[in-house]
Amino acid sequence: MRIVVHGQQAFGKAVLEALLKRGENVVAVYVAPEKPGQKADPLKEAAQAAGLPVYQPASYRKPDVWEEFRALKPDLQVMAFVTLFVPEDFLNIPTHGSIQYHPSLLPAYRGASAINWQIIKGEKEAGLSIFWPDNGLDTGDILVTRKTPIGPTDTLGTLYFDRLFPMGVEAMLEGVDLVKAGKAPRIKQDESLATYEGRATADIARIDWGKSWRQIDPLIRGCNPAPGAWTTHDGKIVKVFDVTPIPAKDPKGIGGKLGEVVAVEADGVTVVCADGRLKITRVQPEGGKKIEAGEWARAVNLAAGARLG
Repeated sequence: MRIVVHGQQAFGKAVLEALLKRGENVVAVYVAPEKPGQKADPLKEAAQAAGLPVYQPASYRKPDVWEEFRALKPDLQVMAFVTLFVPEDFLNIPTHGSIQYHPSLLPAYRGASAINWQIIKGEKEAGLSIFWPDNGLDTGDILVTRKTPIGPTDTLGTLYFDRLFPMGVEAMLEGVDLVKAGKAPRIKQDESLATYEGRATADIARIDWGKSWRQIDPLIRGCNPAPGAWTTHDGKIVKVFDVTPIPAKDPKGIGGKLGEVVAVEADGVTVVCADGRLKITRVQPEGGKKIEAGEWARAVNLAAGARLG
């Protein structure tokens, strides 16, 4: 079966290498074009190292791009982390169509920031889907799904790199096997269960110290490492990456104003929120690198009584 891999970054590279390792007939690779001055994409480098032709169209809406793809005589397109819109005219060119990875249990959490939102919204379980893409946003029929729990300390980084990344590569291979065997299902998504959240940007990552630690903690974890939850101190942005919640035993006896620093210690900074406190342990000051919160506090002479946000 003639396979074309379409994707980018580390995940696209891992899927390509996994297919090649087991002897699949990969005939070409499609990669998002680099911006001026940008380094070559890891998938592109892996494809070139394997001696595979690489295509980088800026758009997939053009008939000449479709004809170039058709000339490869593909049987299956394997889409691993694709961000450009790809119309059905292109998706349906391979004999068996195209399959795509998405890091949620579709139809829940459609969109580009699915992993962030699963943590931010306090979900206890995450997952991934391999699906048959169409002209909608993550709306195609389902082929393979996988589930994994979200732990109380999971971040965007740990959930993706430790589990959804390797699980996704394995699920992609399973999807290819099902297509080759002629046993690939097409399970319709239940639109009544569909959800969509926009991109997790800096706008949604601002910490509101007037909220519960049950809301602030998952926001910080869901934005770690990107886009980075943030607050302010002396008019400057401070990104917060790691915290330890300290729930109040008696909500009436929390003490301190919302956002007030009530303790500055070598291992962190404790701040008041609506129903307890949060001990910040790792931050990134504006224009600086990620450092331990205690080190940042010493650098800016932070003391108890200061207010964040």
